[in-house]
Amino acid sequence: MPALPDPRHDPRGFLRALYDAAVARALPGEVIGGFLPAPPDPAKGRTLVLGAGKAGGAMAAAVDALWPSDAPLSGLVVTRYDHVPPAYRARPGRIEVVEAAHPVPDAAGQQAARRIAELTRHLSEQDLVLCLISGGGSALLAMPADGVSFELKQSINKALLNSGAAIDEMNCVRKHLSAIKGGRLAAMCAPARVVTLTISDVPGDDPSVIASGPTVPDASTCADALAILHRHGIEVPELVRERLQSGAFETPKPGAACFIGHALHLIATPQQSLEAAAALARASGIDAHILSDEMEGESREVGKVHAALARAVARRGAPFVRPCVILSGGETTVTVKTRGGRGGRATEFLLGCAIALQGEPGVHVLAADTDGIDGVEDNAGAIVTPDTLARAAGRGMKAADFLDRNDAYSFFAPLGDLVVPGPTFTNVNDFRALLIT
Repeated sequence: MPALPDPRHDPRGFLRALYDAAVARALPGEVIGGFLPAPPDPAKGRTLVLGAGKAGGAMAAAVDALWPSDAPLSGLVVTRYDHVPPAYRARPGRIEVVEAAHPVPDAAGQQAARRIAELTRHLSEQDLVLCLISGGGSALLAMPADGVSFELKQSINKALLNSGAAIDEMNCVRKHLSAIKGGRLAAMCAPARVVTLTISDVPGDDPSVIASGPTVPDASTCADALAILHRHGIEVPELVRERLQSGAFETPKPGAACFIGHALHLIATPQQSLEAAAALARASGIDAHILSDEMEGESREVGKVHAALARAVARRGAPFVRPCVILSGGETTVTVKTRGGRGGRATEFLLGCAIALQGEPGVHVLAADTDGIDGVEDNAGAIVTPDTLARAAGRGMKAADFLDRNDAYSFFAPLGDLVVPGPTFTNVNDFRALLIT
């Protein structure tokens, strides 16, 4: 293992090493082996692998590598474009992996969902369905309910993404407008035994929220979905509204027969990744404090709160003694007010944080999405340093102007402060680390 960068002399390298440790803890190839069920008797049943999510390609590759060579295995998994591990792309295995768009569904995701639904036909109680679910599956598994056009599904998805709605709110609506999510895939698989392996990307690790829970019961209701649409000012056609009001789009609930005998395992979570980063920091002699893996709220506002905490540590040595690193995870939101800006949750958090820090000496901050992509850009996030605002001012850039137009990417890019690891082939959501020396 290479030496960990000295946090006092190379804070950027130190923060990047913490991020890399968090990602490594969630890599499917490292964690999936302990959760694989035994194959069914090949004389009686078969194993079908189905899945969706940003980690789907890596999960499929891991299962294919670990599954007994003499045990029949087939299936289909959909992941985001460019999220198939290079080795599996070059040499595909027994599980087919296809790619589609995220965060707004496209025709490829729709076709993949239809093919997955078709594969569930003629399953028997002797068969095993291994479902590989990770964050991003909601957009990638696009199969609208009857009466909902694909174009409408796309427009509602875009509106939710720009509204500032929390992930559980977005997925509640998605479930009730889908023919495959919200437990409906499990119903399609009946009477086969279903084992779901999940990588969590949501605050609280609720399996019914991860990728809109295609194989787990859904306790939310059509009325909940309607309330969310109303709260965020999102209009839907009268036919869709009527079907939500009547309960025609209701999802399978806890206790439904289609879930009997099913098993679900969380194989990687945000908290585990934060703990891996904390352990690495402590091994280098830097105390580490995990605030929470469930941080939510408007990205720029969460950035201000983190900045206030870092200032208190830097100036008063409370509530933590410096040097230290403060870690947090979760899923913040961005309410888009101006079209045309570039950036995602991580960079907007950082811009709000940088403005609030006002160049506080000794404070360096990294925020990045663990899937390697912040929104739809090519970066995972960025880094804030004590001289970030000064370097920007030297270029004639005013941070507040970029924040006003939701254009954080364009602020950090010319400063050379973007974090660009490329797709990581996993996803346990936002990672934030504040180093106070």
